[in-house]
Amino acid sequence: MSALARYFIALGKDVSGYDRTPSELTAQLMEQGMAIIFKDEPGLLPERFKEPANTLIVFTPAVRDENHLLIYFRSNHFTVIKRSEILGIISSEFATIAVAGTHGKTTVSTMIAHLLNNSSIGCMAILGGISKNYNSNYLDSGKPKYFVTEADEFDRSFLRLEPTIEVITSSDADHLDIYGTEEILKNSFEAFINNLKEQGLLVIKEGLELNFKCVEPDRVIKYSLTDGEYFAENLKSFPGHTTFDMVLPNERMDGLTLGIPGVINVENAVAASAVALNVGVSETELRHGLKSFLGIKRRYEVQFVSDQTVYIDDYAHHPMEIKTLVSSVRSMFPEKKITGVFQPHLFSRTKDFSAGFAENLDLLDEVIILDIYPAREKPIDGVTSALIYNQMKMQQKKLCANENLISILEKMKPEVLLTIGAGDIDQLVQPIKLMLQKTSKSG
Repeated sequence: MSALARYFIALGKDVSGYDRTPSELTAQLMEQGMAIIFKDEPGLLPERFKEPANTLIVFTPAVRDENHLLIYFRSNHFTVIKRSEILGIISSEFATIAVAGTHGKTTVSTMIAHLLNNSSIGCMAILGGISKNYNSNYLDSGKPKYFVTEADEFDRSFLRLEPTIEVITSSDADHLDIYGTEEILKNSFEAFINNLKEQGLLVIKEGLELNFKCVEPDRVIKYSLTDGEYFAENLKSFPGHTTFDMVLPNERMDGLTLGIPGVINVENAVAASAVALNVGVSETELRHGLKSFLGIKRRYEVQFVSDQTVYIDDYAHHPMEIKTLVSSVRSMFPEKKITGVFQPHLFSRTKDFSAGFAENLDLLDEVIILDIYPAREKPIDGVTSALIYNQMKMQQKKLCANENLISILEKMKPEVLLTIGAGDIDQLVQPIKLMLQKTSKSG
């Protein structure tokens, strides 16, 4: 939503917004001239936004129907549309590169945008995370041909797009509160593939069980970390970056450097590189773009490093994302104890995947589980963080309220610390960093 707000500001529009809680992001938007309110009260709206004829209302499905602002706008005959609708309208003006997947899409789309922005090609991008290269989730290189965006499967939003290039990174079960079954979710991904424009390009992870026969074989590129037409070899992981070779259908590029750590990010880079090279980015531009990529806030973000502790913050909120995260961290720090702090996101997701969360959190050496972050949902009877906790086999585990976390971590003195989750766990990152800095100095 904030990227869309920045897009409209760039067009010279007057923009206002609502969020439940102030944050660094809302502060930045207000500095750009946006009027933001933090209470669900129509009376707080700036007067200039109370005229239906001159105001477009864009909302995210995270806003419930009982929201007072939404009720006010609908009952007073404002034009009210979903975020996915406006994204579809914007994308129709460009050759759209849409990145879909139950995980990985934010990183891959941001990588693609950075690679194109650092080449002669250029792009406009509306992203789901804050690029550390630009400190923004909105990019515009000026009169671009390509529009890069995430294609979000939640609420079937991605079906409003008709991309020129599609990337599909994963199709694991998620959002079962919307879809009901994994099979219906996969059907939605296949409907997304059917929206690909004629002569469009499909870049899809090797091994995904999706039907893409509607796309001509010569318009399909398969990729993965170790297999497909595009894949990586000779990976070497370092705390701040990764080096690898990339194998292409008819050639290879040796000695590539990715400016961020993590094995999973190499696979993401392979997908992004496949897109970039196929729209005309040169090898020289690609090499520079990969090396200069700084990552995305809250995606495998190294927050603190000392002789005693490495602290990494990550947005992972699905069992497979946690498995991938822990595997990447374990490969980098095979001899160290890894401590995870996990905040479950959504009651429905916790209910649907409690066993998967328990299994993959057990890959850590010790775990602290915070209370569930509800986001758009109301509580479900019997669904708490204890549902995950009670299925875990490890002994080194704790349930913890957010306000008690810092004092518990202070006593634990972790070697490698991970904060994991998509809720307001991000509000704990700075306090954790300050605690680790203080502990490091006193030690």
